[in-house]
Amino acid sequence: MSYRLGVDVGGTFTDLLLVNENTGGIWSAKVPSTPADQSIGVLNGIARVCERAGIAPNQIDHVMHGTTVATNTVLTGTGARCGLVTTVGYRQVLQIARSYVPGGLGGWVIYNKSLPLAPLSCTVEAHERVSAKGEIVHALDEAKLRASLRELRKKDIEALTVSLINSFANDRHEKRIKEIAATELPGIPVSLSSEVVPEMQEYERTVTTVANSYVRPRVSRYVRNLTTKLQEVTDEIKLHILRSDGGLASAASSEEFPVNLLMSGPAGGVTGALWVALQAGFPNLLTLDVGGTSTDVALIQAGEPRLRRETTVGDVTVRASSVDIRTVGAGGGSIAHVPQLTKALRVGPQSAGADPGPAAYDKGGTEPTVTDANIVLGYMPEMQKLGGDMTLDRKAAATAVQKIADSLGLSLDDAALGIYNIVNENMTGALRLVSVEQGYDPRDYALIAFGGAGPLHANALSRLLGSWPSIIPPGPGVLCALGDATTAIRDERSRTFVRAFSATSAEEIARILEDLAADASKSLEKEDVEEADMRTTYEVDVRYRGQGLRLNVIVDVDDLKRRGLNAISEKFDAEHERLFTFALPHEHEIVTLRAAVRGKGITVSRPKVAKGDKNPQAAAVGTQAAYMDAKKVTATVYDRGRLAAGNIISGPAIVMEMDSTTVILPAHHGLVDDFGNILIYPQGHQALRNH
Repeated sequence: MSYRLGVDVGGTFTDLLLVNENTGGIWSAKVPSTPADQSIGVLNGIARVCERAGIAPNQIDHVMHGTTVATNTVLTGTGARCGLVTTVGYRQVLQIARSYVPGGLGGWVIYNKSLPLAPLSCTVEAHERVSAKGEIVHALDEAKLRASLRELRKKDIEALTVSLINSFANDRHEKRIKEIAATELPGIPVSLSSEVVPEMQEYERTVTTVANSYVRPRVSRYVRNLTTKLQEVTDEIKLHILRSDGGLASAASSEEFPVNLLMSGPAGGVTGALWVALQAGFPNLLTLDVGGTSTDVALIQAGEPRLRRETTVGDVTVRASSVDIRTVGAGGGSIAHVPQLTKALRVGPQSAGADPGPAAYDKGGTEPTVTDANIVLGYMPEMQKLGGDMTLDRKAAATAVQKIADSLGLSLDDAALGIYNIVNENMTGALRLVSVEQGYDPRDYALIAFGGAGPLHANALSRLLGSWPSIIPPGPGVLCALGDATTAIRDERSRTFVRAFSATSAEEIARILEDLAADASKSLEKEDVEEADMRTTYEVDVRYRGQGLRLNVIVDVDDLKRRGLNAISEKFDAEHERLFTFALPHEHEIVTLRAAVRGKGITVSRPKVAKGDKNPQAAAVGTQAAYMDAKKVTATVYDRGRLAAGNIISGPAIVMEMDSTTVILPAHHGLVDDFGNILIYPQGHQALRNH
C-alpha cells in the first residue's frame, strides 16, 4: 500500500495527517513542537500517527511538509550574513529601497526602518552594464570583481547574492560571477536574481534575491537534517515542502529557492479549508487558522484562493507568489498584559509559544494567555485532554488570569472575557484586510475555522462580521496537515515583457505564455508527474500606459487566441473598477507574463457520518459552567465523535474532540451536515429553518 503524510509544524504543536492513497483512509496526530530542532517533533509525530494506523514508518512513501523555518528566520533576524554584488552605481539599492512608511499620516514619526538583510559593508560593485534590451554595454571586469570578492571573503559572509541591473533581459554576467565566486568563495551558496525572480524593477528583484540568500543556509540545514532523520526510520522517501502559493516543491528546489517558502505553513491551511468547504457546498470563504502563536486569514472566491505577487513577513516584502494570507500575533498562546502607562488591556503579539506555553500547560509558564482565558471562561471542558493526552492545569490558568483581573479591578470572569473579546477584535481586523479592504463584503462569505483554537472563536467572529455559517470541519486542529497531504507539486516561470497593446499581438503573448509553461513543466517531469496530470494557469501583469500600478490578471490562452487582447483588457478594467471604483479609457500595457504549472493532488475520500434526527442528545456527555456574553450559563458538552448528520446543537454548547474545542454561543445553533461539519448559524437563520 502507498501512504502519504502531511506534516504541519506550528509554534506550539506539530500536526500530522496520514493518508492511505489506495483506500483514502486517514489518521491524525498532534504532538508538541520542538523549537530547538523541529525535526524531533516531526519524528515524534510520525511514530504516534503510524502507531494509530497500525503501520511501520517505512511504509510511508511521501512526506508533504509545511514549515515556518524560513518565516521565523526572517522574523527573528537569525539568517545568514549576506554579501551582495550589484552593478557599479547601484551599491545602495537596498538602502534607497521604495518610499514607503507604514501607518497613518504621522507614521513617519515613530517608524524605525529596519536594516537591510545584506549590509552595505558587505556590498560590492561589479563593473559591467547590460541595457534594458539585453545588449552588453560594458563587459564584466573580472579582475576587479575577483578583488572585490576577496574582500568579501574577509567579512565572513555565509551567502552571496548577485543582482545586476537589467539581468532579467540578459543573465550572462550574473552566471559568470557565480562561476568566479565558486573559486573565490568556495562553499558559499550563491543566489542569482535572474534565477530567483527574472523580472524588472531592480529593488524588488534585489531584495527578493537577498531574502533568498538570507534564509538559504538555515532552510538547507533543516531540510537536509529532516531528510537524513526520515531516512533513518523509512526507506526511500520523497520529501516535498509546501510553497507559499499552495503548491509543493521538491527538497532540492526548497534548498535552492527558499524565498518561495515564506508562507509555507499557512498555505496548507487554505488548501485544506478549500477541500472541506467545497464538499460542504461553500465556494466563497473566509479562512481562519488560529494556532498557538498567530492567526492566519485568507479569502477564497468561487473555489479559488486569492494569490498575490508579493509576500510580506514582518517588514520584509519580497516578490514571490503566495496565497493572500494576512497574519496577526493572536493565538492561543498570546500573552495578555496591562501596560502601566495606559492601564488598558492588551493581548499579544507576544506569545508563550510551546516552551513554556500557557500557564495551564504546567510547563513553567505563568503569564496569562488566551488559552488560559478560555479555560477560565469554561470553554474547554474539564473532561477533555488537549491533543488527546495533555491534562490542563485549570488552577494555574485561573491564577494567571487573576493578574489581569487585579490590574483592572475586574472579576476573574470579566477579565477572561475581556481577553477573549480583544483577541477576537484583533482577528476581525485581519479578516477585514482580506475582505472589506479588498472590495469584498464579508457577509457574502462563510467563515471556516480551524487550527487548535479556531473553533473556540469562530462563532464570535461570525457574529462580528456577519459571515454565516461558521464552518467547523472535523479534525480542525490538523486541517493544515490535511492541506499539505492533498496538495500538488507546482512551479512557475515569468518574463518581463513591457509592451503597449498596440505594439504586440494576442498571438505573440500566447506563444510566450506557452513557452513559459513548457519550461515550468520540466521541473514537474523530474518529479515523475505525468503530462496528463499537469494543469497550467496563465497570468499577465497589466497597467494603463503611463501608470505605475499594475494588476495581475488570469488569462485563458484559448480565449486570448479567440478574442484577442480584449480577453486581457476587459478583465483588467473590471478588476481596476472593483478595487478603485473606476476604469480609464487609456491604452493598456503589459509588464510581466507568467505561467504556473501544477500537478494532480491525491483524492481523499471523505466518509459521510451516520444519519440522525435533529436531537443531538446521544452525543451529550455532561454540562459545564461557562461565562458567555457576560452571563453565567450552563453549557451542554458534546462528544463530536457521537454526533450524527442532521443534529442541531443549541447554544450555549461546547463540542469537544481530540484536537480542538468548538464553542456555540447562546441564541445560536450548530447544524451537523452529511460530512460531519458543524455549521453555526444565529437562531432562526434561514438555513436552519430549511432543516
